[in-house]
Amino acid sequence: MNAQNGTVESASGKLGADLLLDSLYNGGARICFANPGTTELGLVSALARDGRLRCVLSLFEGVCTGAADGYARVSGEVPLTLLHLGPGFANGIANLHNARRAGSRIVNLIGDHATWHLAYDAPLTSDINSLAKPVSREVIYLDKPEAIADGVRQAFAATNEAEGGAATLIFPTDVVDAPAPANAKPVELAAYSPAPVPDNVVQSAAAVLAEPGETIVLLGGNALNEDGIQAGASLAAALGGRLLMEPYPAIVTLGGDLPMVERQAYFPDDVIAQMGDARIVLAGARMPISYFGYEGWPSQLVPEDRLVRLAEPGEDAVTALRALVSRLGGGEAPACAPAVQASSPEPAAALTAASIVEELLVQLPQDAVISLEGSSMGGPWLKNAHRAPRHRVMTNTGGAIGQGLPCAVGAALAQPDARIVALQSDGSAQYTLQALWTMAREGLKITVIIAANHRYAILQTELNRAEVPLDDAVVANLTKLDHPKVDWVALAQGYGVEAVRATTNGELAAALGHGLTLDGPLLIQAELP
Repeated sequence: MNAQNGTVESASGKLGADLLLDSLYNGGARICFANPGTTELGLVSALARDGRLRCVLSLFEGVCTGAADGYARVSGEVPLTLLHLGPGFANGIANLHNARRAGSRIVNLIGDHATWHLAYDAPLTSDINSLAKPVSREVIYLDKPEAIADGVRQAFAATNEAEGGAATLIFPTDVVDAPAPANAKPVELAAYSPAPVPDNVVQSAAAVLAEPGETIVLLGGNALNEDGIQAGASLAAALGGRLLMEPYPAIVTLGGDLPMVERQAYFPDDVIAQMGDARIVLAGARMPISYFGYEGWPSQLVPEDRLVRLAEPGEDAVTALRALVSRLGGGEAPACAPAVQASSPEPAAALTAASIVEELLVQLPQDAVISLEGSSMGGPWLKNAHRAPRHRVMTNTGGAIGQGLPCAVGAALAQPDARIVALQSDGSAQYTLQALWTMAREGLKITVIIAANHRYAILQTELNRAEVPLDDAVVANLTKLDHPKVDWVALAQGYGVEAVRATTNGELAAALGHGLTLDGPLLIQAELP
């Protein structure tokens, strides 16, 4: 008998929880983003006994799931989340929706009531399977200790499907508290690699592109690393075409000596104008569609007969691009045109989104990672990112806001030697501001720039396009955040994060220079009109 938890141990002294952690570690998991409760106490005890996994506590489950997403994007490894029953998992679903769209490989661990207690419909009893299914490649219920190792194996295999995604393991308390079976087969590392593109697909694309015509190469997914951008630029050069990337990439490498990549536009009329009559080569990207349905505009923004489907998301787009370039007789990517040199804006002038971007271009360290959420600085940064040193950018893939700050946490833990910069709008930051506490607790090198315009800017833009007057009392009440204005400096300091307010370019430059040298986080409240 174990005096601590009252459970009967196996002859080896291991419980189901120990086998679960052994299996997850053998499969490649090294970090767990956690907000556990009573039903997870057996696993918490096992985490303490084991000691191999880094455990990161968050104050809200949406921070756990968003941080796991950022960690997966930057590292390419599989993190864990540990969440409390169905309601706790529900708090994290929004950022798992984003993670699903990003193809982030995550294993969620959710404790459930003991199997013998479920029939009594206790207050926290819920249909966890129905909650988890829409954001999981597979949901696996561990109904007995003998199912643990196979369940973990199944979960890792599910994260490897197509372009990747999350799997969810539900474990009742009595299963992980029971003795571990002695004959469980060890789990092995389940490495991920994208599926090869069939040669006949490359051959078919080459035949279409051999005909004269304007061409756009649209990159997405795994084609947005250095090799993919070089290969895409080579193909665009061979065809005399243009190089674009999907509008909301999971992670993309930009800047330095890499070719400039134009971003696909947002609104349907802008996308249609941007694409013109060109053929669109889809290399890891989904076809251009309208973000929302707008009356009078098509949902599919490029007709099917102009799409050249080279590589689907989850297929090896880089190798396919190289093979296509070779078939078309192309060579290396052309040399990049010199970028316009960045220079600090007028110090005494009031801040604008453009001036924030310009100052960041001046100060951004080599190999930084930017977590970008919000329209205020998102578009301006991606338009100018080619002028910055080599860096990577994560964007909001699924549109569920509250991703930016947690993703920054995950990125900082995945790449502790890099500087992380969160370019964050003030409206969406409110959804997961608890991430600031985790930044402070873990001492993460994150510099947060809050675009504090005290309004839902993207919603106002949409209303303007619909010719809805912004000064209408109801409209203003639903889109303005200025009564009262949020004091981000006070909020950050309350969570233990150093913070400053900047209203001029000079103040921002000084704050940014300080933040980029700290061994911990700094938040800059950048006041915008």
